[in-house]
Amino acid sequence: MALPDFFVAGVPKAGTTALHSALARHPALFMSPVKEPKFFLTDGPPPSEGGPGDAKTYREHVWRRADYERLFDRAPAGALKGESTPFYLYDRDALRRISGLLPAARLIIVLRDPVERAHSNWTHLWSAGLDPCGDFLQACAREEERAAAGWADFWKYVGLGKYGEQLEYLYSIFPADQVLVFRYRSLITDPVSTLDQVCSFLGVQTGLLTELPRENVTVQPHPTARHAIVSTARRAGAALTALLPGHLGAGMTDRLEHMLQQDAAPRRPLTWEQREALIPQFEADIALLDRVTGESFRDWLEPRGDSGGLVGARPTGQRQARNGRPREF
Repeated sequence: MALPDFFVAGVPKAGTTALHSALARHPALFMSPVKEPKFFLTDGPPPSEGGPGDAKTYREHVWRRADYERLFDRAPAGALKGESTPFYLYDRDALRRISGLLPAARLIIVLRDPVERAHSNWTHLWSAGLDPCGDFLQACAREEERAAAGWADFWKYVGLGKYGEQLEYLYSIFPADQVLVFRYRSLITDPVSTLDQVCSFLGVQTGLLTELPRENVTVQPHPTARHAIVSTARRAGAALTALLPGHLGAGMTDRLEHMLQQDAAPRRPLTWEQREALIPQFEADIALLDRVTGESFRDWLEPRGDSGGLVGARPTGQRQARNGRPREF
């Protein structure tokens, strides 16, 4: 079957686009030409509406089985096939669908400091003119009401960072030796060793991938009157585009997004006061993550985030988790 052998299954805003591009350069790997097909997120057509810009995202879903398999038709004989949809880890239905169809699949999970991940997520949508809330903490506080209104998972700034409960469920349906978990920061600080670890996990030759492409750099425009006006037009354009067939109107909204991000500065770091306000929402889950992985993530509760180091950097079998189950460390 023209179906994947492995997935980069999590998490959003944790370098998965760059990782996908890097793995595509390995001669023994074939990565889907559509980086994020989202096939397993639905069992049939995706929704047609949601939050600002969600309709465009839903139209990008490769949800028909034949279309999905065609993504892998050009894979060379013997190459391992992969795709990267970083929402799979969060979506339990998606994990069950993968397990049911591809029980031997391997899953790669990149974890990022959940507060930093949430901030990068919000900045991505706000700088694109889609999130109408210009205050990060207020946007996080609106998560439940947005979810109730049917906004897509990418708006779940806090929920997407509850890795402990997500991995606990993942390990309940996939054997631990089919899962590799490591930190986002290791991709940044030591990309060669991290890419070698991924290649070793997949069973392909190491030493061939020597750099990580620079992808999806989040910018943060200043909240000027111009930004407010163009953002309002961007959201109105997204709503209009949702009513049009095909991709009509996409060019207009893309141009407005480009106007918003042109010459914008890089994402500004969080203050400790902002981190301190959000950390309590992750404290219990980080304790669960410690138990599930057998590693400590307590540094994510400290003032400085995005701490370095691999969670899984040792060959299979050299480390046991605290609950006795082997991990891909």
